[in-house]
Amino acid sequence: MVSINIPDNKKVYFASDQHLGAPTAEKSFPREQKFVKWLNIVKEDAEAIFLLGDLFDFWFEYKTVVPKGFVRVLGKLAEIRDSGIPIYFFVGNHDLWMKDYFQKELNIPVYHKPQEFKLNGKTFLIGHGDGLGPHDKGYKRMKKVFTFPLFQWMFKWLHPDLGVRLGQYMSVKNKLISGDDDAKFLGEENEWLVQYCKRKLETKDYDFFIFGHRHLPLNIDLPKNSKYINLGDWIKYFTYGVFEDQTMELKEF
Repeated sequence: MVSINIPDNKKVYFASDQHLGAPTAEKSFPREQKFVKWLNIVKEDAEAIFLLGDLFDFWFEYKTVVPKGFVRVLGKLAEIRDSGIPIYFFVGNHDLWMKDYFQKELNIPVYHKPQEFKLNGKTFLIGHGDGLGPHDKGYKRMKKVFTFPLFQWMFKWLHPDLGVRLGQYMSVKNKLISGDDDAKFLGEENEWLVQYCKRKLETKDYDFFIFGHRHLPLNIDLPKNSKYINLGDWIKYFTYGVFEDQTMELKEF
């Protein structure tokens, strides 16, 4: 478990679901500029930054090729990391084919499953949130296909111009991937990530569960004085999380 002690004048920031590149590069460009502006601001007092997936609407790493674009956000992440601020990245359902580019090029660790962190003595379980809980069955089946080694091996032999174009088309058009159905609050008793958190609390205590994927800013009280926080997105809400001292808040940029 990574443990982070936060000085009095510092904060830890969380953001998720920027979906850069969707629905087109041109239309997502203002959102990329806005997110880079946010990064410029938070770097001034950030002790660490957590990015919880779907930074890109589609991402696939060939052995020597990565998708074209996103120069500004990648450059800003490199600048922040080079300044000594840790950045932790969790893959989402749109960028699950991320491999070692972020580690090698940006020195940013990449996680494919939820991870435990301890911040100022508080225990966090952090992840993107896709495929967790009792529902999301259609996506769970699709994820098994996308992560199947043979399927990935076959896809990488497509020419990148074809493969990336196909991936971008599927990300925008397929609701199982895009998560359009996830953008509605189902009621606390029907929120599958809430159910997931409650089940985790049956075997271990956590102070905070931090997820993305739902595209909704949510702050829900759980048993044992725990909280489930969903970070929203950078398409409609432009929300992010801030942890300072012992307090976690959702804010809008």
